[in-house]
Amino acid sequence: MKLNELRDNKGARQGRVRVGRGIGSGLGKTAGRGQKGAKARSGVSINGFEGGQMPLHMRLPKRGFNNIFARDYAEVNIGAVQKAIDAGKLDIKSALDHDALKAAGLARGGKDGVRLLGKGELKAKLAFRVAGVSKGAREAVEKAGGSIELIERKNPAELAAAKKGKVREARLADKAAKANA
Repeated sequence: MKLNELRDNKGARQGRVRVGRGIGSGLGKTAGRGQKGAKARSGVSINGFEGGQMPLHMRLPKRGFNNIFARDYAEVNIGAVQKAIDAGKLDIKSALDHDALKAAGLARGGKDGVRLLGKGELKAKLAFRVAGVSKGAREAVEKAGGSIELIERKNPAELAAAKKGKVREARLADKAAKANA
């Protein structure tokens, strides 16, 4: 066998079917969609509709809830940090914060900051400025001679309550001003 004799197996590559191209093709006129009705039209198929029967997604019970105060951390393992240092992506002289880890491609997302996790080995002496750290990660960083500075985050529930209090006070002040006028 020579390079110019290499071929795919018979039937491995199939051309796409061009529908609606005349009677002779066998898929002309209605293009295999039958006649009329929602499924014959373009752009409409009712997903999850079971012909009036209660659909599966509505038959199953609801479960759990979404915590609106949940923190969104970018999780970074110390093993990944060491790998980035070995590859020369991180500068070990400056403090490693969210921006530095993001620039190195380690922290993705995490609107509430970075949480350091203890998977992997850390050899370099590093200074971290992060929003959270696991027990194992703290031990590993301190064992390597590094330090961790935790960034204080305000509790969203407290912020919401404070905002609600301010709005309420402003409303009461407006009411009192109108009553006096």
